[in-house]
Amino acid sequence: MSDPYASRPAVHEQKVDGFGTVRVLPLDPAADAPLLHRWVSEERAAFWGMNGLTEQRVREIYAHMETLGTHHAYLLVKDGTPAGLLQTYEPEADRVGACYPVEPGDIGMHLLLAPAEPGETRSGWTAGLAVAVSAYVLLGLDRRRIVVDPDVANEKAIARFARQGFTTGPRVVLPEVDLPDVYLPQKHAQLAFFTREVAFGR
Repeated sequence: MSDPYASRPAVHEQKVDGFGTVRVLPLDPAADAPLLHRWVSEERAAFWGMNGLTEQRVREIYAHMETLGTHHAYLLVKDGTPAGLLQTYEPEADRVGACYPVEPGDIGMHLLLAPAEPGETRSGWTAGLAVAVSAYVLLGLDRRRIVVDPDVANEKAIARFARQGFTTGPRVVLPEVDLPDVYLPQKHAQLAFFTREVAFGR
């Protein structure tokens, strides 16, 4: 089967032993909106905060993000198949930066995994993607520490980060943000951190 994403340049490409080849592609808001809309509209993605939005609105949000120098979105592709949505951001330019002491080299991250196909088994799926994502964010972008802020009620995400080696930080309340392009309601978040030393020993 041909790879429909093969012609798109990647910011990171990595062959993960026993898993496959993961490519990190800058998001194309227009081309990727239909796919993302399907993902974020599912009940499993409720904590992503886009349930109920139209495809056009999803496209507009990511088109706006594309204009920012502090927030970035990427499509994760595994062996030619869309595998997840990665977002990175500068904590000091985000509401989370007001809730913990930001350190030099910190970078914020959100990760939405693609839904499994009916009957599909995914042993090692999350761990395989995490290897490539960590390498790109910590080594490729030369950062010292990743911070994530899952909702305190999102127990699956919190457990997943713990399995990946994230250290639990404080529980915080992220303030409500009402911007022209996006509305972010108040959020009770569980901060967690993952350092380059833990991931790569350097």
